[in-house]
Amino acid sequence: MHTDSTHVMPWRIEDIDLSRIDRQKAASNEHLLLLLCACSFIESGTDLYTSNLSTYFKDDPEVSAWLNREWEPEEMQHGRALKTYINHVWPEFDWDTAFKNFFAEYSLTCSYEQFEKKRALEMVARCVIETGTATLYRAINECSDEPVLKEITDHIRTDEVRHYKHFFRFFKKWNKIEGNGRVAVLGALIRRVMELKSEDSEIALRHVFAVRYPERVKDSSYNRELFASVNALVRRNLSADQCIKMLLKPLDLPARIQPGVHYPLAKITQFFFR
Repeated sequence: MHTDSTHVMPWRIEDIDLSRIDRQKAASNEHLLLLLCACSFIESGTDLYTSNLSTYFKDDPEVSAWLNREWEPEEMQHGRALKTYINHVWPEFDWDTAFKNFFAEYSLTCSYEQFEKKRALEMVARCVIETGTATLYRAINECSDEPVLKEITDHIRTDEVRHYKHFFRFFKKWNKIEGNGRVAVLGALIRRVMELKSEDSEIALRHVFAVRYPERVKDSSYNRELFASVNALVRRNLSADQCIKMLLKPLDLPARIQPGVHYPLAKITQFFFR
């Protein structure tokens, strides 16, 4: 992990009073805790993705410096904060073993070769991810009534929106150089949505389930139903409008065209969280 002592974190998990956690209220929402575990795994794997991404942008000191000095430490704190919260609520959950098993599989999906072929389009992919995570943490915040979790997820959501703005700025910088058209940008956007759907959350939840319910590991029907129940939490609290606005920005569509693409993008958003 790259660190930079000059970077002031916008918030710190160490400054949050975890003794205020209402354990009974938190533990009563099992499905939400399963989702938080999955999120903590994906966030905690950011250092690998940063290494690959900064290599891809090694000839752009502005991008690589921001990735290593700001983005990675903040994303890794997201994982640390969620892990800390889970440890308070579920002290019996073996987070380290579950994460180790998850990372062994997840790391195979984060190869340098899987990036978009154009740098601007890879920044579009990153905008999609930040859009999805900001929307996800807003949904988690909405469906939770536990005050400490609401505080943590509000911090994380704010970080993700800020990160999106950086990736969007880098997209515009590189697209001036590469000149990718709207069709190419839309293609990158859709590809990344599909990849997220098929990989990250599925892998993470599967490894959470395996440790939380070891006796049901081979029960595929049970795990499918559980996966659907966990994702239903997000769907019920999904705010699609902001998500769609963020997805639309890299397309730079004229105002008169935007209403026409709103519906299909809403469908994409629903698919993302299905």
